[in-house]
Order: sequence, then structure tokens, then C-alpha cells
Amino acid sequence: METTVPSSASPSGVSAPAEPPGPRNPALALALLIGPWGFVVANGAYAWATRNGGDDSTGASALALVSAHPGLYRLSTIAAMLGSLLMVPAMLGARRLVGDRSRRLGLIGATLVAAGYICYFAVAFTGFTDLAMVERGGPIADYAAVLDGAQSDPLGLWVFILFALGNLIGTLLVGVALLRSHAVPIWAAAGVIAWPPLHVIGLVAGTEWFEVAGALLQAAGLAVTGLRLLSPAR
Repeated sequence: METTVPSSASPSGVSAPAEPPGPRNPALALALLIGPWGFVVANGAYAWATRNGGDDSTGASALALVSAHPGLYRLSTIAAMLGSLLMVPAMLGARRLVGDRSRRLGLIGATLVAAGYICYFAVAFTGFTDLAMVERGGPIADYAAVLDGAQSDPLGLWVFILFALGNLIGTLLVGVALLRSHAVPIWAAAGVIAWPPLHVIGLVAGTEWFEVAGALLQAAGLAVTGLRLLSPAR
């Protein structure tokens, strides 16, 4: 007569050891802990620079803002670039933590966010061109026309579109995947989800402080994600 042994016990009757948790990844966890704070710094510096008005929506207005606040503009540019760079491994970490509990949603969201911030790295890097133009001096009107022309080139429009998709839709999907998978506390997932609507509200309201609040909530939520990725009990 054929007999079977339950999977939870060995033939000797001794319970088999529990399956060990997935391997921790300190590098991906560190990216989650540090990367999002780059956008807190970037948005905070930009908010302070524009506290009395101004923006960078056109070449002329961007050059005027750089001329008035070169230090803050440089800080915002560098912080945005570093944050964008670290968001790629950060999203690998978020996807790893979600695992099979919300596989498709996590994969699509993390891929969109990573692609979007690769594009944003390129966008942020152009801030050094603005700084160089102001430091050089000369025909500011011509410089402004060059900046406007570069941003309106249809062959480069996809960079801005992909960034918008990753920044808004991708982040929302990652937050929902974290929520559905129960990989982090509800408040942490809600913090990630809060970034897209607060960013849009800030754009409509014309003030950067909504983006600062959204960046803070997102950074807190992703920091918890990083800590959970470091935990052996997951």
C-alpha cells in the first residue's frame, strides 16, 4: 500500500523547517530610503525660489528665475538628477517587495516609474544649460528662444510624455500594488498614492508647495518600503 508524507513533516515525524524568507537586498532598499528625498529637496528648493512668483514654464521665465536664484536652481537640478537616478533601483526594490501578491500591477507601475525618471534625468540635466547661459551673459532673448525651441521639438516630445506617464500613472500603480499586496502599512501605500494628485493640484493651483507635501508623503511611504525590504520576516 502506497503512503504519502505531509509536506509539513518529515518521515521521522519531525516538522520540516519553515521556508526561509526571500533574500534581503540592501542596495535596492537604500535606493528606496534615499532616492525619493531628492525630489523633496528639488521641489523644496524650487518652491522657495518661486515663493514670490516666477516659474520655468518658458525659456525667458526660466532664465529670469535662474538669474534671481542660481544657488537654489542648481540645488534643485542636482537633487532632481540624483533622485531620478536612484528611482530606477528603487522601483526594482518596490517590485521585489510586492512579489507575486500584485505581480502585474507592480510590474507595470515600476516599469513606468523607472522609464519616466530616466526621462526626467535628461530633462533635469538641461538646468545646467540654463545656468551656463545666465553665467555667460549676452543675448538673453536669443537664449530663451533656443530653450523654447529645444523643448518644443516634436522629436523630443516623447521624453516629456513618458516622464508624465511614469511620474503620475506609474507612481499611482506602484502605490496601489503596495496597498493590494499588504507589503507595507496602509498609510505608507497611501503616501505613495498621494503624490500624483498633489502634483496635479499644485500645477493647477500654481504653487509648488503641494508638490513639496506630495514628495514628502511619497518619500515616507517608499522609505517604509525600503525598510520592509530589509526585514527578514516578509
